[in-house]
Amino acid sequence: MIEQKQQLEDAVNEALAIAKQLGVDQAEVALGKTSGISVNTRLGEVENIEFNHDGAMGISVYVNHCKGSASTADLSADAIKSSVKAAVDIAKYTSNDPYAGLLETDSLEDDPLDLDLYHPSSHSTTELLDIAKQCEDIALSSDERIVNSDGAGFNSHSSLKVYGNSHGFLHSYASSHHSLSCMLIGQDKDDMQRDYSYSSARDINDMFTPQWVAEQAVKRTVERLGAAKIKTQESPVIFAPEVASGLFGHLVGAISGSSIYKKSTFLLDRLDTQVFPEWMQISEKPHLHKGIASSPYDQEGGKTFKRNIIEDGVLQTYLLTGYAARKLNMPSTGHAGGIHNWFVKNSGLDLAGLLKEMGTGLFVTELMGQGVNMVTGDYSRGASGFWIENGVIAYPVHEITIAGNLKEMFMGIEAVASDIDPRSSLKTGSILINKMKIAGE
Repeated sequence: MIEQKQQLEDAVNEALAIAKQLGVDQAEVALGKTSGISVNTRLGEVENIEFNHDGAMGISVYVNHCKGSASTADLSADAIKSSVKAAVDIAKYTSNDPYAGLLETDSLEDDPLDLDLYHPSSHSTTELLDIAKQCEDIALSSDERIVNSDGAGFNSHSSLKVYGNSHGFLHSYASSHHSLSCMLIGQDKDDMQRDYSYSSARDINDMFTPQWVAEQAVKRTVERLGAAKIKTQESPVIFAPEVASGLFGHLVGAISGSSIYKKSTFLLDRLDTQVFPEWMQISEKPHLHKGIASSPYDQEGGKTFKRNIIEDGVLQTYLLTGYAARKLNMPSTGHAGGIHNWFVKNSGLDLAGLLKEMGTGLFVTELMGQGVNMVTGDYSRGASGFWIENGVIAYPVHEITIAGNLKEMFMGIEAVASDIDPRSSLKTGSILINKMKIAGE
């Protein structure tokens, strides 16, 4: 992968040179190459082995604030030239947009950090299959209630990203990502349930062991057996880390630049106002070594900064690309392409302490459906998990719906536990919300 670095940077330079020859005002080129392997086993047999080697060059040009884009997977000189010409031709037919263009030069990263994101696997196909088989074998032999498997899989991929533009920016960085997963089926009498577990990391040596993944998959699956429905009511709700990260993901969407300038968010005009309880802190750390969402610069070449997103419950920033920043007459924030390692400050309680804090209520471990209105904040999703009584798990529950409004849910967060899920780019523990509507029987 690293050996390709100069070749890919040369291709980007060539595309930019052709764009300059054609007289465009501004041009940018993004080129990515990904290669890797995915293996899957089921019941001790190999289900599939898939190798992939993908890549494409994306070219955007700006002529009098009219944008044209084209792409090519062929990096020959003729193909690059044809693609740049195609982008220029397309720009002739697009509408003038005064906000279109490259990120301003003072916002570009001029000295990208090496964040130690590239750790390719040296494992052979046979070794990866053995890891998947080992994980599944441990799971299937751990509990007699595990009666079947949807398989185990190992994915190992590496990528190289190059970005250049006509402001003179040209940088690249390599990264890797590895994951192991196992999905099981459990049965107790007539009740059957399915659940899974996984591990992922930049460096294969930082992953949880196959035994850990197997044991977690077994635990999650058998704990679901015997699930019951509950009565329709209003009660406190705890979101487990896996689903709590998705809840804060709605915050990401609500404060993204496109949502703000389109006026399509429940957090419109809420900058510098309180949207969480006063004790809430959410920080962003883009430059963590080996971080799942670390990045030396964003997809426009913009600088990425350590910053507070929420401080003392107050919204500190929107998430702005260069385009959104110009539309809103604000500085760009380095978020073209998404967020970079968010951390939600916990309240000092472990999960057991959080359950005791709630006393009686619902502990949600899985959410279904997409019932979230980002304009109004109305929230309604299918859920399953556990009913809690006197601070301990009483029994599993399923086939329920939880509902509320994100504005009230955010302000109603009473505590965040310390049981952070390290596999997520948005790191949070379980969260306790004071009340939500639960639709059951």
